[in-house]
Amino acid sequence: MQLKKIYETVIARGIEADPRGKKTVLKSLEKQKKAYKEIKEEEKEFFDTETLTNPYADTRILHGTGEEKIKTALVGIDMEAAEVILADRLSSKGTKIDLIISHHPAGKAYANFYEVMRMQADILNKFGVPINIAEGLLEGRIREVERRLSPANHTRAVDVAKLLDIPFMCVHTPADNMVASYLQTLFNKKKPDTLDAIMKILKDIPEYKEAARNNAGPRILLGSKERSAGKIFVDMTGGTEGAKDIFESLSNSGVNTIVGMHLSEEHRKEAEKRHMNVVIAGHISSDNLGMNLILNDIEKQGKVKLIPCSGFRRFSRN
Repeated sequence: MQLKKIYETVIARGIEADPRGKKTVLKSLEKQKKAYKEIKEEEKEFFDTETLTNPYADTRILHGTGEEKIKTALVGIDMEAAEVILADRLSSKGTKIDLIISHHPAGKAYANFYEVMRMQADILNKFGVPINIAEGLLEGRIREVERRLSPANHTRAVDVAKLLDIPFMCVHTPADNMVASYLQTLFNKKKPDTLDAIMKILKDIPEYKEAARNNAGPRILLGSKERSAGKIFVDMTGGTEGAKDIFESLSNSGVNTIVGMHLSEEHRKEAEKRHMNVVIAGHISSDNLGMNLILNDIEKQGKVKLIPCSGFRRFSRN
């Protein structure tokens, strides 16, 4: 497969699985195209034209033209300088690595990945939170994450890939969209009535079963096995955790249980105040599920050998 075909497949599947709905995503792309037309010519040099067709700031080809033929890809959750050197080492030992695929963003995709957090407002709105409240609470959190990312040395791994001339890409929000859509659809269909029933559904999924075997499986963070699940909100996409003050609005909109990747202590305390149930499916295991789902679609487009590393375990559904 060509690298650009892999990239295009990732973006297309991310849009199709986006919890906001395809129409909302395409509308956001139209707004971006309009904004590009209206900016001054001297500012266009610094405009990221990828945003005209790709709505996910945290998903990019970080090194490569897109024309490269990809036969073998090294895939991991966090692909940093050590993993890039591993790719080169594997190539030198006879396993030629044509592409490095990271789930978590690096380089320019990491520098402003907070931009994808804006999608959280539309997702919350679909679950009954008024859009003005969702956007208002989220704005401060986005600025907080932006400040935290600002001093980071985000090009380290990409610089190594460039020096070794190994194509490198990251797939973040499209994969997270896949897992969010997959789990929300599953819960809507099976309608688990208790938190224990949610746990059993999760542990039947290969990625979560594997995590449980390694002491990193799903767990109930707030609530108990016997507690009623009620209305379930799968919170798995949108860059990182949103505003901690959103739990009141979620509770008021009828959400009873949140199933998420992780939850900070501050966020946990706020959820507890609102008597919400929280099931933590697991961060790396959820990332595994999202990546496996999107890699299935890549494999359907052409033959690519996938070598897992850095916390990634391949479970094919093809």
